[in-house]
Amino acid sequence: QVQLVESGGGLVQPGGSLRLSCAASGIIFSIYTMGWYRQAPGKERELVAGITSGGSTNYADSVKGRFTISRDNAKKTVYLQMNSLKPEDTAVYYCQAEKNNYYYWGQGTQVTVSS
Repeated sequence: QVQLVESGGGLVQPGGSLRLSCAASGIIFSIYTMGWYRQAPGKERELVAGITSGGSTNYADSVKGRFTISRDNAKKTVYLQMNSLKPEDTAVYYCQAEKNNYYYWGQGTQVTVSS
């Protein structure tokens, strides 16, 4: 059974930082492309950042220079370091594992940026 479990969300002030984690089980983690998506109220889910099995990364323009995605294959975990957070980063953040067009999703973790 595949499970992706996100953690690390919460309430943070503008300009603050958070680190999200996504722990995977039930898959050969190292061969999967991992991604972080987010969905704000009334908006579609969007890609925030992705990292391939080889370590190549890509980011949404809105988070470039502020967010960093990384992975630890030994721990079967992908991370999203979020710095200089803005109110518009407020959303539910989801972890995704993808391989050969098969997708698995986590349950999401809420990130709220507010003073």
